[in-house]
Amino acid sequence: MDTNAAAARPFRARTIFSTEHEMFRDQVRRFVEREVAPHHRDWEHAGVVPRELWRRAGEQGLLCTMLPEELGGAGGDFGHACIVLEELARVNASGVAFQLHSDIVVPYIQHYATPEKRAEWLPKMVSGEMIGAIAMTEPGMGSDLKAVRTSAVRDGDEWVINGSKTFISNGQNAGLVIVVCRTDPEAGRRGMSLICVEEGTPGFTRGRNLEKIGMHAQDTSELFFEDVRVPAANLLGELNMGFRQLMHQLPQERLIIAVRCGISMETMLEKTIEYTKQRQIFGQTVFDFQVHRFKLAQAKAEIGMFRVYLDDCIARHMKGELSAEEAAAVKLLGTEMQNRLLDDFLQMHGGYGYMAEYEIGRAWADARVGRIYGGSSEVMREIIARTL
Repeated sequence: MDTNAAAARPFRARTIFSTEHEMFRDQVRRFVEREVAPHHRDWEHAGVVPRELWRRAGEQGLLCTMLPEELGGAGGDFGHACIVLEELARVNASGVAFQLHSDIVVPYIQHYATPEKRAEWLPKMVSGEMIGAIAMTEPGMGSDLKAVRTSAVRDGDEWVINGSKTFISNGQNAGLVIVVCRTDPEAGRRGMSLICVEEGTPGFTRGRNLEKIGMHAQDTSELFFEDVRVPAANLLGELNMGFRQLMHQLPQERLIIAVRCGISMETMLEKTIEYTKQRQIFGQTVFDFQVHRFKLAQAKAEIGMFRVYLDDCIARHMKGELSAEEAAAVKLLGTEMQNRLLDDFLQMHGGYGYMAEYEIGRAWADARVGRIYGGSSEVMREIIARTL
């Protein structure tokens, strides 16, 4: 089965990308097919993507695509960021967290760091020399950001950080970590700040690379901070404004998750159609059974509906018009639909679907975290409910 050919076919005509965007897609697709797809299974066994891949991606201009040219970036828009994410998702390269680095971490540095720190950090992040991570979640905290216990206390010209974080993507590879800290213990969510910590800073240590049920190639770690001293200039933006900064940036993170869901569903539908037309059982193909054809037809209808909604959200975000509740809605719908449909697709593969050598099984396991990270489905429903 030529799975690459299946994945390359567009699900429906799309109007949100320009000719320049599609030329960039060709470049990204060549990079992914050459540098990522042949090696991703090895990285899953290793539990981490090699740093050298990040540097090669930087050389090709695939990192920080939205960063303005005056800050060292390519000066692109969210459409370029989507294309990088979509091409990685087409081959189910779940361990390559370019989007976390480029489109979640870097915007905090771009918008809130001092000019001196931007000049110091951003060129390294564009080149792939410095990989970014953001440390929000703590043991036992879940999605409740107001429960952050990691503290940062001002001591002269330094911040002293103490605490621990868990489930931190890019945790092993990160050269720069944005740490969500409690800077005013009595102020609740109004007492939080974002402070950057560089690797090699005394007192900053990485725990084990966590063993997950999916996304095996993405390094996800515990991080520990024991009397970690960083310059006062490492504070991002104003003191005690961390919660507001997070709320401003989280909608893009949630849209990014939805973008991956859309491409994953489309690609896995194509591959499942091809597989069921070839797999023989009881003297006919799996596709010949009406129950399976009808499920695939229903999936195509639902995925097509979601694509229209998702592309509308992308287009409005490119205009700066996407609201927090709309981002929550598209993430909620995308992750819930992806989990349900991929489970159906796996079932049609039979026992082979449960084998890790088959892509549908890996995609199914990778998809499960979508209903948890970036805010759980329950949190997304609460965000939406507040607007009713």
